[in-house]
Amino acid sequence: MKKWYNEEYEFTVEVSGFLRGDSTLGYCRNGEEIGDKYTCTYGYPVNSDGQGICSKVMMIMFPIMEAVRSGGDLENIGGDGKYSKDVVCPDGCVIFRLTAKKLDNENFFKGKFFNQGAL
Repeated sequence: MKKWYNEEYEFTVEVSGFLRGDSTLGYCRNGEEIGDKYTCTYGYPVNSDGQGICSKVMMIMFPIMEAVRSGGDLENIGGDGKYSKDVVCPDGCVIFRLTAKKLDNENFFKGKFFNQGAL
């Protein structure tokens, strides 16, 4: 892979709590623990060990990340700030905190990085 575009946002996803008990043993296949952190720009969020975040929660987070990339305000969909929102995994086990950080890079479309002629 040769990443050629510097993304406009960086995302951090941190495990902030559980909905059942004080551990995910026996119900979370990814084995999430409070304090686990994942980061990404456009690709899949990974932790410091290179392990990816749960694919089920990513189905929920990807549209939220796209809303941020499109200039949206997460407070409009229940976030506690423009760039932060808590998300519960689809299995109802783990609470994740998604936080976006705006970088000093141009938007992919407004910066005309998308080359329609290449299609």
